[in-house]
Amino acid sequence: MIAKTFDSVQEPVVLHEELKTTFTGIVHPISTPDAPVHQYRGIKYASVPARFRQSRLCTDYPPQTDCSRFGPICPQPKFKSVEEELFGLTEDCIPDQALKQCEFECLNLNITCPADSTPDSHYPVMIWIHGGGNRGSGSNWVTDAGPLVQKSIQVGKPVVIVSINFRLGLLGFAASLALRDDNKAAGDDGVGNYGLRDQRRAMEWVHRYIQAFGGNPNNVTLFGESTGAGDILCHLHSAANEVAPLFQRVIVQSAIVDLEVPNVHQVSWQMSKLMSALRVQTVEELRTVDAEKLVVLGQSIRATDDGVFFRRSWNGSLINLDETLQHHHVEPHLGDSLVVELNGHSHHLKVPHHLNGHSRSHSRARHLQSASHQSVLIGDCGAESLLWSLPASLWTAAGAVKRIRAICQSLNKANVLLRAYDINAYTPADELPERLLDLINDTRFAWPTELISDSLRAERGGHGVWRYVFDQESPSRGLPHHAVDLMYIFDNVPLPTLPTTSPYDYMEPREDGCFYTPDDSDDEDYSPASKPAKSSSCDRPAAADMADAPGYDYDADWAMPVVDDWTFARVRNAIQERWLAFAYGEAPWREDKVYVFGPEGEVGERSMRIFHARRHTQMWKEALEPLGMEIVQKLGAELCNGPPVDTRSYY
Repeated sequence: MIAKTFDSVQEPVVLHEELKTTFTGIVHPISTPDAPVHQYRGIKYASVPARFRQSRLCTDYPPQTDCSRFGPICPQPKFKSVEEELFGLTEDCIPDQALKQCEFECLNLNITCPADSTPDSHYPVMIWIHGGGNRGSGSNWVTDAGPLVQKSIQVGKPVVIVSINFRLGLLGFAASLALRDDNKAAGDDGVGNYGLRDQRRAMEWVHRYIQAFGGNPNNVTLFGESTGAGDILCHLHSAANEVAPLFQRVIVQSAIVDLEVPNVHQVSWQMSKLMSALRVQTVEELRTVDAEKLVVLGQSIRATDDGVFFRRSWNGSLINLDETLQHHHVEPHLGDSLVVELNGHSHHLKVPHHLNGHSRSHSRARHLQSASHQSVLIGDCGAESLLWSLPASLWTAAGAVKRIRAICQSLNKANVLLRAYDINAYTPADELPERLLDLINDTRFAWPTELISDSLRAERGGHGVWRYVFDQESPSRGLPHHAVDLMYIFDNVPLPTLPTTSPYDYMEPREDGCFYTPDDSDDEDYSPASKPAKSSSCDRPAAADMADAPGYDYDADWAMPVVDDWTFARVRNAIQERWLAFAYGEAPWREDKVYVFGPEGEVGERSMRIFHARRHTQMWKEALEPLGMEIVQKLGAELCNGPPVDTRSYY
């Protein structure tokens, strides 16, 4: 039961009969009379019995539980979040959240819901899994769910959104043979994957207790970005999901995922090096090391194939396109026996030797069918590789060409690759980083996303997967960089002062009254007057002084932001409404189409020919596939790392 008034003060409360407590939340600041939103912050969903131990579900609460403040987050390096860095915001536009960090109290979640929610509402639930690698939290202001929940009310598809905190870095993913023995002695099966298991605990809590907040425990959508999206892919392949699925569909946004999960033996050497650097020899000594020292180590550590977390028939591969699946729809350019696996130390592709020329067992086929009920919406941004701008800028043209040829181990194949990406020893220094980033983007994001999409579609009999591309520019940086879609989905990032004019003001309509291609005829109309311009708490420059405003990139010729109010609102509305429709179990668009967001405010279904033009599918076939997955993964890793430190004067 939810009360809206408490002691004459508007104070949301949930009287949770099963947990025998009253949760007291807040009225979200974004609330309006026609679309009020409530938020319950810092609800503890699990406890951590000890460092490097599996969490335990929390079921015991005091009679009164204060949910007016965010809970502690996992210890992490104290820098700006990855999203804030990518958005190029000035310090005065970043709220000072000052979130407490605590290793043993960080397993908490936040629930954002319509104010009229009751146990009988049965609204769809969306669980947000944040990205950021060994940084970030479910309480980050960038991904606050208030605006998205309010949007859901306004479009008649109200949802309950849960954002979760979990263990990160070494605290969440350390694994070794010694740790496995330690965990076994404590009664835990498996080792590592503590952060993934925390996420599963949060799903269990939601499944048991979300109904009191108005949510439907049997209608849950996971959605996440970057490493959070990679974690979702791991959950799709988990043993727990095979036996007792706790979600019905997933949204995978710009996944950064290790494509070949290492086993415990493979990760033990890395833990040994870290322990040696810390001058500790035993697990107990490692437990005594300050968390502040651990959070700066093990940045590449994530999932481990411990023989327990992933389903038993699983062979370590997120993507399996072999003879078992040849009767399903697969894009012909992928080849007949391509298999992509998780790699614990890089984000690249490899064909496992033990699968070459062999088909999988009948049990594997049955497992594929058992997961086919979980629908998938998946896509990437057009310029994800901006993450590696610095190392890309350190290469010289001659050094990059020499290294690429050395890695490719074939002069002919290397030359095909170099021609495809227009890289040669005489490439101008000011053009080289952009071309290297183009290659990095394909090896780390665009091609893996397409392969994952095709594999998931094949597993589901050619259905149940919706593909999108996000090419809409960032209002602040003018590129569709990594995480830019979060600005549009959550609508929290303060924007520069934007012009409110529409492109329609400067265009002559065709005879049929349209401004765009016929494919746009099924897009909904949007009027700039339907919603006021985006507001912000940070000071903004006057319109006349926009070009000199710090922290934002403007079109130097026109002295105006790349993205105006109309464009931002059009893309924001399109992506929010389609995410919400998907959470309601509806088809967000036709499965045989790709949905495009941007550039320049373009939205709508497009044919797959448009997708092939937007992404380098022909270049993948001609330049990447002949190299093989092992070479491609090494190529991407070395380009992202930059030239060797001791040879940078040459490279």
